[in-house]
Amino acid sequence: MSIKRLGLRAVQISALAVAAGLIALGPARADNPTIPVIVKDTTSPYWQIVLAGACQAGKDLNVNVPQLGAQSESDINGQISILENAVAGKPAAIVISPTEFKALGAPIDEAAKSVPIIGIDSSADSKAFSSFLTTNNETGGKVAADGLADAIKAKTGAIKGDVALINSLPGVGSLTARDKGFTEEIAAKYPDLHLIATKVADGQATTGLNITTDLLTANPNLVGIFADNLIMGEGAGQAIAENKVADKVALVNFDSDDKTLGFLDDGTTAALVVQDPYRMGYDGVKTALAVSKGEKVEANVDTGANLVTKANESDPKIAALIHPKLDCK
Repeated sequence: MSIKRLGLRAVQISALAVAAGLIALGPARADNPTIPVIVKDTTSPYWQIVLAGACQAGKDLNVNVPQLGAQSESDINGQISILENAVAGKPAAIVISPTEFKALGAPIDEAAKSVPIIGIDSSADSKAFSSFLTTNNETGGKVAADGLADAIKAKTGAIKGDVALINSLPGVGSLTARDKGFTEEIAAKYPDLHLIATKVADGQATTGLNITTDLLTANPNLVGIFADNLIMGEGAGQAIAENKVADKVALVNFDSDDKTLGFLDDGTTAALVVQDPYRMGYDGVKTALAVSKGEKVEANVDTGANLVTKANESDPKIAALIHPKLDCK
């Protein structure tokens, strides 16, 4: 999914900004139900796409959809405060992507005592979700491993050598699942690929750049890197470009924006594993509305993961994922 960083009117809402209660984007409609959507980070292109889908669902279904979230995926306490204030507003339901698995478990349990909770993208240590819509991230990690192996063979002529994994943030359920799928697939299918390092970052692209630079310096036999989210993909791609090693080091990362698609097109990045965040936002609101009306919904919905390469990015299905519609009409 590709988005220019300033392309969507997504308000950057911190915990302080919602201290007084819900904030809606656009005029409120008192006669219609309210379903807040709480993302991890309103500044990220990925989450802006989620919010675009949620906004369109609100328009189509006549639902007020406040768009809420912190300004950083690492602001766990900020998201908890946002959730508590959203519950205080007595909405019909809440859609949330938890920032951290353990920390959001109890707050979601408590919130679900008052309002139905729909989870999207990442889970939490809670069984209180009425429904959960996400990529099967473990499968997505396996897709990344297979894509990396193919890219290594294309660059070096063989599927062998040293590879590394960069984890954007510890304790995030979706990332943990991706990393598990990746490492298990490498171990099971590619005995001549050796995972020599798993590096943990702080959710900042600059850290991803520095980690990748250090990996390249310390490991001259490195042939591949998996960056487990968009932000790490941006940082790792920049490091590979700056060190001019794209001809011998393959990079695969989760998600896409204009920058990572640029890296794909110029050969810096070998492949992207692309989710469907627009669908998560849209169907999250649609499912929440159904639950609020007492309708039965699926407990778990897999929204899919697709490998994008330079060879297939013009395929209509792939193009719709990497260039989603962002207008909310």
